[in-house]
Amino acid sequence: MGRQGSRDRRSPHRSNQKKRYGSTRKSALEERHLSEVKTMDGKANQRFSSKPSPMGFPTEMEEPRTFSFDWTLSPVPLASEEQVAGAVMRRGEFGWVEDERLEEIAVFVEGQNMSLDQALSLRSALLQQKTVYSHGKLKSKAKKMAAKYREGTTIVELSKDFDFPPMNVFRVVLEANGWSKKKIKESLRSPTSMKQREQDEFESAEAADRVSNVDQSETQVRADLFEDILADWFEAQGVRIRRQPEMVAEQMAEHGRPIRTPDLLFLDHVIINGRPVAWIDAKHFYGGDVDFQRKKTKKQMLRYIDEWGSGAIVYRHGFSENLYIPGVTMLDASPLDLSAFDES
Repeated sequence: MGRQGSRDRRSPHRSNQKKRYGSTRKSALEERHLSEVKTMDGKANQRFSSKPSPMGFPTEMEEPRTFSFDWTLSPVPLASEEQVAGAVMRRGEFGWVEDERLEEIAVFVEGQNMSLDQALSLRSALLQQKTVYSHGKLKSKAKKMAAKYREGTTIVELSKDFDFPPMNVFRVVLEANGWSKKKIKESLRSPTSMKQREQDEFESAEAADRVSNVDQSETQVRADLFEDILADWFEAQGVRIRRQPEMVAEQMAEHGRPIRTPDLLFLDHVIINGRPVAWIDAKHFYGGDVDFQRKKTKKQMLRYIDEWGSGAIVYRHGFSENLYIPGVTMLDASPLDLSAFDES
């Protein structure tokens, strides 16, 4: 009884504490991972003398040369990112930003050390995180939403009322109404096979949802262009590289699937801002201090580190000053000529 009372007295104080934005401070993480990063750097420095050779190296290789670059960086202050994160997220809003709302965000970011592109990219990452982390809650509300749907409430209205992405709401409502996962999958591939109401609801939900259902083709074209610009820049400096498509083709032939394919693999020693960089990945978005995005990126980068040692990420739209992944140097696009994006 006494222990229960003690817990009850403590809990109100804890619930009133505002959760701090972002992850553990970068300085603390750097200190914590000091020994680990030293090992990763050593692996990168010794990769050309390793036996057997790491994946992706040609059988006959010229003696590697050494290139050193000073890369000017302009990371976004965490306090600015926190302010912008609060402005770009709104309950029940999962779709493309309308003109009026876009102008509102543009005015807000002017005094926040962030560009509109950075703000919108951050919003996309936060929406992805919100969608993934709220999936359990979504499932728990499925029966209640399905009942309201049968009463005539639209999917978009349910999305706004319950604060879940429209397409995810549509899926769980159909499932709660007795549709099998197979039927849902097939129906979403061929919407005309559904009854008229479901067709209409699908079209409305899809239009109001840029998280769970969005055409990625244009995004991929621009991401590929960014990778090419980055690769061309290093080749123009005289650095020998292997590009991702080469490695994908090689690994498909040898292993039947791509295994480790960074966007660039260096065949020379490359040092950037004093750190060894064995490989680079290009990210066509803003590198925010967003838990879900960071964990996903870290998982991918660790595969490259295991093979070649320390590397780097170049973020097209810059990155947060507090973004940290052991063994990965964070870079922005400051030295690159991005004028090709204006023409695409």
